[in-house]
Amino acid sequence: MPRVTLARHAMATRFEVVLHGPNPVALRAAGEEALDEIERLDAQLNLYNPASEISHINARAAAGPVRVEPGLFRLLLHAQRLTLETAGAFDISVAPLMRCWGFMRDSGRLPTPEAVTAARAVTGMQYVQLDERDFSVRFERAGMMLDLGSIGKGYALDRAVEVLREAGVTSAMVHGGTSTACAVGAPPDSEAWKVAVERPELARSERAGPDAPRSAADANRNRPLAVVSLKDESLSMSAVWGKCFEAGGRTYGHVIDPRKGEPTEGAWLAVVVLPSATETDALSTALLIAGVAGHEAVMRLRPGMRTLVVGQGCQPGDYQVAASGIVASGV
Repeated sequence: MPRVTLARHAMATRFEVVLHGPNPVALRAAGEEALDEIERLDAQLNLYNPASEISHINARAAAGPVRVEPGLFRLLLHAQRLTLETAGAFDISVAPLMRCWGFMRDSGRLPTPEAVTAARAVTGMQYVQLDERDFSVRFERAGMMLDLGSIGKGYALDRAVEVLREAGVTSAMVHGGTSTACAVGAPPDSEAWKVAVERPELARSERAGPDAPRSAADANRNRPLAVVSLKDESLSMSAVWGKCFEAGGRTYGHVIDPRKGEPTEGAWLAVVVLPSATETDALSTALLIAGVAGHEAVMRLRPGMRTLVVGQGCQPGDYQVAASGIVASGV
């Protein structure tokens, strides 16, 4: 069966669509339309684009209600519900804290306690008023900002999958970078799409560079931590590596715990599998912040949710793992 692969850069990452079907021309047209939808949503949701709708909200919502496009309004409502469900571990109003810690346009810095206190005072979805009568958003406190980085990519992938299904595509994989993947049906030669989750020490050592010291665990470095089968499902992985800095003997990653106002130490990585990429994107962030200790509480939020969370063990190089429906190998 013919295979078509397309890619495009959006939301600061590479999106790729792999499609199978009898008509390559129709597959290519559907894939291009799906990528167009991702690009459209990037223009709407991008915090760093001054012309985006999110930037418009951030600039004006403290002065009064701002009407927004209905699809975006529904996404904001969804995000607000997720904040309540996760007891604040997931919160799209975290942008002031991201800016305070220097992660918005840089690799981070250690802020003063006073700066953290000021940022925390303007963080919290409880200060965001969403009026369903006119699809408007209002901030109760000046200085608030919304950042959809922890849910926007999943939302865009869900919309792209809708485009593919409407076009009659029955076998496809759509992914954004290495963090979120959506499976439509299964590939022609298998019962499901296979997605590998890389090991924490591999990701961290690759970040450090090829000449970085390797631990004894590096004997297994070419083996994935887990291989997850997907069929009409989505997988998201959140991790603390990426943007980070060191200060006072501690490494600070770019994932902020909005409840504490500082980078999370809950876990190294978290994986969530559900039908909705919007939800896996958000809930993998919540699980990363909740950590191994909070795994059970997050796992109970959705029936049938598959999860994996990995944190530091008792000894250097050791893992602490909690999982449901995903088998981690060699830990």
